Amino acid sequence: MKLKFLVVALVAFAGMACFAQEELTLNDAVMGQYRQFYPKRTNMVKWIPDTKTYSFLSGNYQTVKMGNVKKSATTDLISSAEMAELTGETFGYAKVIDWKDENNFYISANGKYFLINAAMKKSKSLGELPEEAANDKLHFGTGHVAYTIDNNLYIQTNENKQVQVTNAPEDIVSGQAIARSEFGISGGIFWSNSGDYLGFYQKDESQVADYPLLDITTATGSLNSIKYPMAGQASEKSAVGIYNVKTGKTVYIKPTGDEEDYLTNFGWGPNDKYFYIAEVNRDQNHTKLIKYEAETGKMVKVLLEERNEKWTEPEHPVYFVNDNQFIWMTEKDGYMNLYLHGDDGALVKQLTTNKWVAQDIVGHTATSVYFQGTGESPLETNYFSVNIESGEQVQMTKNGTHSCVFSTDFKYMFDQMASREVPNMEMICDNNGKKVREVLVAEDPYKSVTMGTAEYGTIKSADGKTDLYHRLIKPSNFDASKKYPVLVYVYGGPHAQLVTDNWMGGASLWMYWMAEQGYLVYTVDNRGSANRGFEFESVIHRQLGDAEMADQMKGVDYLKSLSYVDEDRLAVHGWSFGGFMTTSLMLREPGTFNAGVAGGPVTDWSYYEIMYGERYMDRPEQNVEGYKKNRLMNYVDKLKGELLLIHGTSDDVVVMQHNLALVQEFVSQGVQMDFFPYPMHPHNVRGQDRVHLMTKVLNYVIDNNE
Repeated sequence: MKLKFLVVALVAFAGMACFAQEELTLNDAVMGQYRQFYPKRTNMVKWIPDTKTYSFLSGNYQTVKMGNVKKSATTDLISSAEMAELTGETFGYAKVIDWKDENNFYISANGKYFLINAAMKKSKSLGELPEEAANDKLHFGTGHVAYTIDNNLYIQTNENKQVQVTNAPEDIVSGQAIARSEFGISGGIFWSNSGDYLGFYQKDESQVADYPLLDITTATGSLNSIKYPMAGQASEKSAVGIYNVKTGKTVYIKPTGDEEDYLTNFGWGPNDKYFYIAEVNRDQNHTKLIKYEAETGKMVKVLLEERNEKWTEPEHPVYFVNDNQFIWMTEKDGYMNLYLHGDDGALVKQLTTNKWVAQDIVGHTATSVYFQGTGESPLETNYFSVNIESGEQVQMTKNGTHSCVFSTDFKYMFDQMASREVPNMEMICDNNGKKVREVLVAEDPYKSVTMGTAEYGTIKSADGKTDLYHRLIKPSNFDASKKYPVLVYVYGGPHAQLVTDNWMGGASLWMYWMAEQGYLVYTVDNRGSANRGFEFESVIHRQLGDAEMADQMKGVDYLKSLSYVDEDRLAVHGWSFGGFMTTSLMLREPGTFNAGVAGGPVTDWSYYEIMYGERYMDRPEQNVEGYKKNRLMNYVDKLKGELLLIHGTSDDVVVMQHNLALVQEFVSQGVQMDFFPYPMHPHNVRGQDRVHLMTKVLNYVIDNNE
C-alpha cells in the first residue's frame, strides 16, 4: 500500500511540475524581452527577383535558406561556413544584403563586399573599405560603395579603386544625416538609379555652438566636443551635393531662401535627369518641393508649396510611379494621404482620402501603389493598394500589427502579424490579401511564466470629445476587493505611440514584473502622440506640456474611479519627453503622485535642439510666454513627494545641462530631491547596465510610493 501511495504521489508531483510556472526576474524582464522571450519568427526574409521564392535565415542565423510561395518545404542555400571558405572572411551570421538577380546576392563582412552565387558556390570580391569607413551604402547595379571617413565622402569602385568625393574643413560634414535626423532623414547618401550620380547631404556647422561632453575614461578626464544647435541660436547650413561618377565633378545646391532653411527628403527621378528636394524654412511653416537638373544643379521649378500656421513636416521623398508622375505624401487635409502629381508639379488628383494615417509607400506596379498605414484603427499597422487610375483602394491585411515583404512583381507578400493575442503569425498572401499558405504560428513565449493581464480601452481627453487609448496591467493574482498602488508610465510626445494592437500591446516586459510586485501599471496616449492625424498632434503647438498633462490627469481621474485603485499611492515614470512629462506632473500637478522618476528630461525647451524644439515651440523670442510656462525651474518650490532625476552623462540628445540646471534650482531654493547619473551613457542606458537602471527606477517607486 505504501509503494502504491508513493507511485501515485510521484505521478501527481510530476503532473504539478509540468504545469509549474516560473517567476519572472527583473533581469530577465529587462534583458530577455527580445531574446529568450521573443516570439519565434522567420528571420530576414528577402524575395528573390522575378521568382516565387524567397530567402531567409535559419534560427541560428548561420544558413541562408530558401522557401517557396506554395511549398512548405524549405531548402538550404549556403551556410556562413561555406561563405567563409569562399571569401576568406569570418561571418558572424549569414546576412543577405539583397539579391542582385535570381542567382546572386550581396553580402559584407569586415568592410569587404562580395557577390555570392549560392548555387555555383562562387564568390566575387567587390573591394575592401578602409577600417575607419562608416555609413557605407552599396549600389546594387554597379557594385560601387559610397562611405564616409570622418566628415568626408568617398566611393570604393567595383574595381577596388578609392575616390574621394569631398575634401572639406572639419566643420563641414558630408554624406551623413543632417537636421538632427528630423524630417524623416535617416542617412545622407543617395545613389541614382543607374549609379552614374551620387547625391549627398552636407551641413556646415561652423556657426553651431560646441557642446562639451565629459569623457571619464582618460586619466585626467577629457572633453568630447559635439555640435549642438539650441533653440534660437545659430543653426547648421544645409546643402546637397551631386557627384558625377563619370566626370568626377560635383555641383552643390543651397536653400533658395534663408541660409539656415532645411534641405530634406532628397529623391531621384526615374531616369536620373532630375532630382527633387523639399525645402523647409527655419520657422517650419512653409515647404517647397523643388525640381533640379542633375547635370548642372540648376533649379528647374518649384513644383508645389505648403503653408501651415503651426508647422509643415515633410517626411517622405517624391515617389515616381512612371516617367511622368509622382506621389507626394502630405497631411495637409488633416491626415497623411497620397497625392498624384505630374512631373511639372500639377496635381492630377488626391489618390487617397483616408481619415487615418498613411505611413509609407512600399512599392508599385504599372497600375497600383502599395503602401503601409494604420487603417481605421490607429492602433494597427496594415497594408493597402490603391489603383492609380481609379483610386480604388484594397486593404490587404486586417487586425493587429503587420510587417510585409513583397515579391518583386507584387503578386505575393510575406506577412508577419502580431496582435495582443497573437505573438507572431506568418503567412504568404496574394496581393488581395488572400492567404496562399500558412508559414508559422508562434507559441506564447510566456506560457510557463507567471504573468499578469492587460486591459485596454478609451477615455475622453481633457477636451471632452477626443478618445484616448489606454492600457492597464494587473498582477496575476489580482483581487478586485483589494486596493493597489499604481505606476503611470508616460511618454506623451510627438512621433511615439505606446498603446498598440501588437504583441503585449506595446508594453515593456518590466511592466509585468512590476505588476507581480503588487502594482497596477497604467499608460495612456495623450493628444500630441502619433498616428492620430494633424489636429490630434498639433494641439501641442507653442505650449508643450499643457494638453499632454491635462490628458494625463484625465487618466488619473479614471484610475481614481476604479474601486481597486489606492488613489493615495500613485507614482509616475518616463524617459526623454516622458521625463519632461514626469517632472512636469510632479511640479505642476503637485500632490498627485507620491513619487516620480524622470530619465533624460527636457527641463527648459530653450536648451533643446532647434529642429525639433522650434517646430513645436517656435523660437524663444517668438514665444516668450510659452517657454516661460513650461520651464520646469519655475516650479521647483511646488514639489510634493519624492523625485528622482536620472541622466546619461554623455547624452547628446537631451544634454545633461537640462537636469543639472534643474538640480541647481532645487539647491538654490533648498528643496530636496534625488539625482543619479549614468557615466558615459548616451540618451538611453542600454546593455546590462539597463538592469541597474530599471532596478534603480522601480525600487525608488516601491520605496517612496507609500
